[in-house]
Amino acid sequence: MKIENTKAQMRKGVLEFCILSIIQDQDKYTSEILETLKDAKMLVVEGTIYPLLTRLKNAGLLNYRWEESTSGPPRKYYSLTEKGKLFLEELNSTWEELRNAVNLVTK
Repeated sequence: MKIENTKAQMRKGVLEFCILSIIQDQDKYTSEILETLKDAKMLVVEGTIYPLLTRLKNAGLLNYRWEESTSGPPRKYYSLTEKGKLFLEELNSTWEELRNAVNLVTK
C-alpha cells in the first residue's frame, strides 16, 4: 500500500469543506481558490476543482457571477448561498467532532 494514495484520499475527503470555507467570507474566482489550497499544501489541479465547483453550484450551495477583468477574459466569482452557509456550519460541526474523535483515538 502506498502512503501517497492514502494521503490523496484524505485530501479529497475534505476538499469540499475547504472550498466552502475559502469562499465563506469573500467571493472568489477559481484561481484564488486554487492558490489558497496550494498555499495550504492541498495539491489540487484545475481538472479537479471545476467539476467540484459545478457540483456544489448544482447542489444549490454556490452562486456565481461574471466580472470583467483588466488582465484577460471575464472571471467567474463564486459565493455561498444561504443553503451553502448552513451546509458549511454543519460541516464545521462535523469536522470538530471528527477531529476530536481522531485525536482521542490517535493519542
